[in-house]
Amino acid sequence: MTAIDDPQHLGLNTAALEALLENAGQQRELGGLNSCQIAVARQGRVAFFATIGEAAEGSPYAIYSVSKPLLASAFWLLMAEHAIDVKRPVVDFIPEFGAHGKHAVTVEQLLTHTAGFPHAVMGPAHWSTRAGRLECMAAWQLDWQPGSRCNYHPTSSYWVLAEVVARISQMDYREFIARHITGPIGLGGFRLGVPTGEQQSINPVRSVGSAAGQGDLDAYFGESACAPENPDHKLLMLMNDPGVRALGVPGGGGVANAADVALFYQALLHNPGDLWDSSVLADATGVIRADHPDPYCGLPANRSLGLIIQGDDGQGGRRGMGARHTSPGCFGHHGAGGQVAWADPRSGISFCFLTDSLDANAVRVARRGSLLSDLAALSAQ
Repeated sequence: MTAIDDPQHLGLNTAALEALLENAGQQRELGGLNSCQIAVARQGRVAFFATIGEAAEGSPYAIYSVSKPLLASAFWLLMAEHAIDVKRPVVDFIPEFGAHGKHAVTVEQLLTHTAGFPHAVMGPAHWSTRAGRLECMAAWQLDWQPGSRCNYHPTSSYWVLAEVVARISQMDYREFIARHITGPIGLGGFRLGVPTGEQQSINPVRSVGSAAGQGDLDAYFGESACAPENPDHKLLMLMNDPGVRALGVPGGGGVANAADVALFYQALLHNPGDLWDSSVLADATGVIRADHPDPYCGLPANRSLGLIIQGDDGQGGRRGMGARHTSPGCFGHHGAGGQVAWADPRSGISFCFLTDSLDANAVRVARRGSLLSDLAALSAQ
C-alpha cells in the first residue's frame, strides 16, 4: 500500500483500505486481471494508491471510457462562458454533420448518449485527419429518433463533441483539455493523446479470460435486459498502437494512473480555483438529464452532461457504480475491463480502479468494479 497522505488525517479507515487492497489482490487471483491499480482520495488529497500485479508502481493505464468525463468537462467551461447552449443542434457548429437526417441532434444528446447513432464507427481509415473525421461523421445515419432512447455511444458522439470544441475554441480538443483543465488542476499525467516518445511507461492492454455462460449472464443482467455484447478486444487493443495512443480517441483514448483520475474527481467535488462555474458544475454532477431505460440493465440510465449518477433505487452497481455504501448523488463513469471512477458528495471521497486487462467474462467484469467501489466507500464509514 502506498499512502500519499495520512488516511487517518483525512478521516479514512485504514482497516477498510487494507481490506480493499486485499480484495483487489483476490480479484487478480480469481482470474481476468494481469494487473490493476486502485486509488482513494479525500479533501483534494490522495490517501491510498496501490498497484497490484505485473505493472510498475504508479504507472499509467489506457483508461478507455473512464476518460469521457474529461472531454465533457470542457463543455462545462464553454457553457459558463456562454460559448455554447447544449440545447442547440450540432449543425449550428458543424454544418457538415447534418447529412442523412442528423440535423436535429443536439449537443446535449451527444453528452447523454441519446443522439441516435450509438453504433456509428470511426476507424483508423478516417480518424487520423480532420478531413477524414468530418467525412466519416457526415456519412453516419441515425438508428432512431434523437432524444427518444438512451443507448451507450462508445466513441461516435465523442468524436463529434471533440470537433465542436475545436470549432468553438479554435483549438485542438487535446490542447484545450491540457491548457484549460488538466493543466490548471495539476494533473499532467491525465492525458488525451500521448506523443510516441513519451509512451514507454504505459501498461500494454491484454486480452484475458473466456466468455461467461448464458445462464450466468441471464442471472446477473436479467433475462429481460440485454447483457453487454462481448467487446471486440482486437479493436480495444488498438490502444497498444503508438499512433492510436498519440491520437487520443476522444471517447476512449485517455491515459492516466488511478491517483490522477481520483484527483480529477476531487476537483469536481471542490472546484479548485473556481475552474468551473459552480451552477454549471452542480448541473453536470447532480442533474439527471436522460433517464430512459438502459438496454443493457433495463434500468433508468441516469445520465447527466457527461456522467452517470447513481440514483436512489439501490441499483447503482448495475450502472457500473457503487451501490450499498455510496450515496444516491454519487457520480462517475466506467470503462472497458470493469474500470470505474466516481466521487461521492456525501462522504467526500473519490475512487478509481484501473486495469490493463480486457476480461472476456462480462459478469466478472460487471461485478468487479461494483464490489471494489463498495469496499472503497466503506473507508469513509
